[in-house]
Amino acid sequence: MQCPTAMTGTPSIRALLEQARRDLATESARLDAEVLLAACLGKPRSYLHTWPERSIDQRELECFAQLLRRRARGEPVAHLTGEREFWSLPLAVTPDTLVPRPETETLVELALEKLPPESSLRVADLGTGSGAIALAIATERPRCEVIATDISEPALRVARQNAERLGLDNVRFIAGDWCESLPAGRFDAILSNPPYVAERDPHLDTGDVRFEPCRALAAGPEGMAALRQIARCAHIHLYEGGWLIMEHGYDQGAKVRLLLQAGGYVAISSHKDYAGLDRVTLGRYERQA
Repeated sequence: MQCPTAMTGTPSIRALLEQARRDLATESARLDAEVLLAACLGKPRSYLHTWPERSIDQRELECFAQLLRRRARGEPVAHLTGEREFWSLPLAVTPDTLVPRPETETLVELALEKLPPESSLRVADLGTGSGAIALAIATERPRCEVIATDISEPALRVARQNAERLGLDNVRFIAGDWCESLPAGRFDAILSNPPYVAERDPHLDTGDVRFEPCRALAAGPEGMAALRQIARCAHIHLYEGGWLIMEHGYDQGAKVRLLLQAGGYVAISSHKDYAGLDRVTLGRYERQA
């Protein structure tokens, strides 16, 4: 990739973005370049469109060149900037957490449908990572108590810092593996975006995911290990009528529905993400007579 510092003079924002778009071999090259340049300038992306002819000084140019080189090697944009927006919340992310993805907002939407706006319910988010799901729920349902768990202490530190930055005090973070660390008492909803990629999936060796924690992505030979474990343990912690809502792979919906049926759930359904792919399955727990 041609280094932007090879450009003569002091290039404009427009010229720099055009060169970066041509040189970056990513599907979202223009967006990637805008996010990285905005980070170097300390400005929102809208600034780039408002002042496209503004000249870039040498310090800003060197910053942009360095980030572009790292992006060309495959590092996620969110790791380069240290932040990713999720549910309109600016969340810090690190290599210890998954980068929050738009499809996970489908899970948040479905959860909010089951949690009335003025309710004071109890919600758990298993495998919280950066805290994306837990913090979105806590923001939209401030009277709810949200418990967020993760086996990774470094990930929990990131999640706690995100909660503090957002001024959210209705979330509690606990270290532990799936249901094992949940405190006493039952929950009205248990949510999770667990690892669901097959451990030998070749996609784990390509693209941005190479820089994300593998144990937050892969779970067993079929990618179903974590989903099975959560389906087996969640009902112990749910009120009767409580909801289990899980994100999964685009081709795992039928298997997850069978898991919930076997676990005593009713009103089971799978829902598509913004790309039209099966992404989230939910069910309401009903105790057997």
